[in-house]
Amino acid sequence: MNVQKFNEVVAAQVKMSTDILFVKAKEYADAEDRLHNFKTAAALEGITPKQALAGMMAKHTVPVYDMCMSPSDFPMAMWDEKITDHINYLLLLKAVIVEDLEKCVRMSE
Repeated sequence: MNVQKFNEVVAAQVKMSTDILFVKAKEYADAEDRLHNFKTAAALEGITPKQALAGMMAKHTVPVYDMCMSPSDFPMAMWDEKITDHINYLLLLKAVIVEDLEKCVRMSE
């Protein structure tokens, strides 16, 4: 794949990921906290938000892995959905980690 095509693929994926994150925010977060669902799941399970997110992300990791290992062909729409879900969980993980680190800094001050 040439550089121009690669850059187009990446730009399209980033746009798809951010579009989905913004749409899903209304569905999965409250007005005050984008990470609400992970914190609530963590409290229900007696684990950290990071651990709760990891458990939820595993649900999205398995189909990506299965599709990669399968000899079958899958429609591009299915790849887009699974890849985008996985990228978005990694972006949400980044937010959870950043929030945790910021709390540690505030507590040490």
